[in-house]
Amino acid sequence: MQILRSKAPLRISFAGGGTDVSPYPEEKGGAVLNCTIDKFAYVTLEVVPDGAGAVTVESLDYNMTLNFRRPSDLVYNGDLDVVKAALKVLRPNGGDGRKKDSLRLFLHSDAPPGTGLGTSSTMCVALVGAFQHYLREPWTSYEVAELAYRIERVELGLKGGRQDQYAAAFGGFNFIEFTGVKTIVNQLRIDPEVVNELAYRLLLCYTGTSHYSNDIIERQQRSYSEKRIDTVTALDATKQLAIDMKNELLRGNLDEMGRLLDEGWQHKKQFTEGISNEQIDTLYSRAREAGAIGGKILGAGGGGYILLFCDFARRAKVAAAVQAAGGRVTDFSLETEGLQTWSVLPPH
Repeated sequence: MQILRSKAPLRISFAGGGTDVSPYPEEKGGAVLNCTIDKFAYVTLEVVPDGAGAVTVESLDYNMTLNFRRPSDLVYNGDLDVVKAALKVLRPNGGDGRKKDSLRLFLHSDAPPGTGLGTSSTMCVALVGAFQHYLREPWTSYEVAELAYRIERVELGLKGGRQDQYAAAFGGFNFIEFTGVKTIVNQLRIDPEVVNELAYRLLLCYTGTSHYSNDIIERQQRSYSEKRIDTVTALDATKQLAIDMKNELLRGNLDEMGRLLDEGWQHKKQFTEGISNEQIDTLYSRAREAGAIGGKILGAGGGGYILLFCDFARRAKVAAAVQAAGGRVTDFSLETEGLQTWSVLPPH
């Protein structure tokens, strides 16, 4: 038996989120600034060369186990559909002259889906990474990200952009540009002192509720396609903010970066309805009253995690204020590595 593992990091997005969602990047070009954190999606792949070609999938996040004996069993019904789509697209245990090994997959994440950290797309990248290791495919980080995008957005038809897949594949600080024909990842080399200070001044606060991003993104796409002035103006401003924030980060001007986070949050709320709500607004206003310079909801909105930027002397007060308002502060560190895969010696 062969045992393989992979892990891909979740991400926090500083600016530009939404400009990676079609049709905006094809028409105007999108840009995002993000960084990965030390929260991961994990995949273990056990390979049994028995010729049967069966697949067993166990998800700890959903407390669910599924068995597939033949390709016709891979029916999309809301139960671990990303895994089914990956099996259909990559065909790891059949087709293209490959051996029909039986596969056992074990999946789990450090954050639940629907929290704004890109968990679903990151899990998809981890799946692609595990199958890449198994199939010994020489895919680049770009190809891994695009395969994950194809699995989620094309095969499954899930709404969303491209930044999560690229962040998970590459890792670290990235300024990513999107056009209709290609994606360009600019991996930023940030001074270690700036990285340490930034990590010290960021707070990650869980609102206690998740969101279903598909609906919010669908409304955003519709609003942009209808050329609603609020949506178009907000997306244009958000793209410019990503450029401005990248420049401030490279210069080490963190206070200005914090101010731009707040500006970006005000624009993001104009994308479409449902991005914020009374609970999110209350948490954010309490954080600001306690001394937070800026912040934003992560992901599509509607719930999940809020990222806050604080003056170092007021960080503890901000944490206490959001917890008193019902939020939950989550410890994290910034992560420089992207997708990683490795082999495990089977037990004797």
